[in-house]
Amino acid sequence: MTLITRRSLLIAGTAATAGALLVPVGSATAAPAATGKQITVGSGETYELSATTRVSRLTIAEGGRIAAPDGYSLSLTVNGVETGQLLTETGGTATLIQAGTYQGDVVLTVAAANEVTYETLTFPFRQALYVDADGVDRDRSVLAAVLGGRLTDTLARNVSVTSTGECFDGVFVQDATYTLERPTISLTGNGRCDFAGYGAAVVGDGSTTKLVVDGARISNKGVVRTGVISNDGANVVVKNSTVRCRNGVLPADYQATVETPYMESVPWMLGLDGNVRATNLIGKNSRATYLNSTVFSETWGALSVEGGSGLKLTAVNSHVGNTGEYGYGTYAIGDATVRVLGSRFDVGSYATIIAGPAAVVHYGDSAKEAVAALNTELELGLTAAELASIQARSTVVNSGHFGYMFFGAGQLTLDGGTVINSERATFLNKGQQTTISVDGSQGARLNPRDGIILQMIELDDPGPVNVNGKMMNVGVYTEPTTDPTKDSTFDTTAVHTADGAATFTSIAVGGDFYNGMRKGKNMVLTFEDSTVEGVISSTKAKHRVSSIDSSTYYELGIVTNTVQAAVNNGAIVRLNSGSTWTVTGTSYLTSLTLAADAAVKAPRGKSVKLTVDGTETALAAGKSYTGALVLTVA
Repeated sequence: MTLITRRSLLIAGTAATAGALLVPVGSATAAPAATGKQITVGSGETYELSATTRVSRLTIAEGGRIAAPDGYSLSLTVNGVETGQLLTETGGTATLIQAGTYQGDVVLTVAAANEVTYETLTFPFRQALYVDADGVDRDRSVLAAVLGGRLTDTLARNVSVTSTGECFDGVFVQDATYTLERPTISLTGNGRCDFAGYGAAVVGDGSTTKLVVDGARISNKGVVRTGVISNDGANVVVKNSTVRCRNGVLPADYQATVETPYMESVPWMLGLDGNVRATNLIGKNSRATYLNSTVFSETWGALSVEGGSGLKLTAVNSHVGNTGEYGYGTYAIGDATVRVLGSRFDVGSYATIIAGPAAVVHYGDSAKEAVAALNTELELGLTAAELASIQARSTVVNSGHFGYMFFGAGQLTLDGGTVINSERATFLNKGQQTTISVDGSQGARLNPRDGIILQMIELDDPGPVNVNGKMMNVGVYTEPTTDPTKDSTFDTTAVHTADGAATFTSIAVGGDFYNGMRKGKNMVLTFEDSTVEGVISSTKAKHRVSSIDSSTYYELGIVTNTVQAAVNNGAIVRLNSGSTWTVTGTSYLTSLTLAADAAVKAPRGKSVKLTVDGTETALAAGKSYTGALVLTVA
């Protein structure tokens, strides 16, 4: 076996060894032919290469197979482009060079295996560039796919990687400090698992990894052909870069599942479609920061956080979103911390999906002191000049559907000059415990086109279904046909830890607030030095269609409201100092508290009336009311 050695200064594209020893192995027919600089593999033949080999022509007949020895992988490049490799089966992990004729500068790279285990599966990674604590590992790299630029053990500058095969990675950094400066990476064809990074453009892996991606141009197209992944404690910093990922075509026999080792498309129960995320943040204590960058997925998600603990996702002065009709900007699950400062989000469905149970999300301004603090906390390594060049900006969200969706418990803060523009409700709470805080003292605004600020409904995710021992996405949501039954143990007038709570400070809010829950959960609204104009009420919420499955996923979360007295869904309003509520329509509450300088009023030329348990009662500052409260406008 010819061994590939490592040196500190490498020139991209020189790894291939022309005329290396060819070692045929037993086959059912005659031995494959290796004539001059050509390799021909016949039908039924298996041909094993012991070392990296350069030829001008490779021909593999149908039923023929070319492979590397155990413990090694084999990758094919033609004129510097990785190609020809496809998965051998849907849901599998192995790939094989397909039958056909390949001509040009044909390099067959035999590389040491890079096997990555994720849950129940082991993925045989192949990557153009593999970096570990000692620098570039030529044994594990397919350097024939790294073109141009300069390559050292600490830096890759102006290199390009192109792949048209499946499950080939661009750069894999394992427990190392490395910088990618102005790389161009284009991967076309399906990946396999974006929880492991199998088929991604850039992967930073391991608790001692510090990977800086500066000035990158990443463009992928394919199922789970992710752009950037930070895993297992890595610290990945992406700046001045563009990451764009487009959907691929799922295998014809793929079955949608929530089992993460096999998942290749978004669970439709989130109200989404698509099969590629632009980025993913996973593992324990991993970090990913996007500074002055553009990150777009077609659908599904742009900046994803998926599982793990102690994860920190940050976007500063970046443009993030979806090019398709559905998709999210960020995802927050577990105890993830997600921060969006001074960025523009143009998203199909949601700015953020908050999936709990202890997620913390903040949208605000990229004030210099805030960015400097993040530079220290996240160990971004920004220089004084870089920090000085960052312009303070406010965040703007433009969403084609909702602003934020709570799929699990979580904390959301909006402040600074943040503006949220959405076609539907700013906040969609699907039966979760929430702590929402909106501070308008510096100009934050909420602009839902349908006029709903907060919509609470029961979780309408039908969940996966166990099919032959696998959790498959074949559930169906069915709208209840009966009225909810009163839970005598639940107090609709009291504040509970598990309620859906929101506080609005120093802001003028125009829009409605609806609690359409069937089971015990109150909507608790607190206004500090704020004005609110709209309806606040317990309601009966009803979807537009009575049955929702994978073909009508886009109907999830969309309901009509009929205001009515609370059953198990109290509406609690606290108007603290300096606050005024202008009631625009009939509102059913269970508790109303007014500070000494707070007021409830009707629009100009109208009057508002309060009844408490059916008795007309005067509204007065400094008073509290509980029970079945009805405010009407005449």
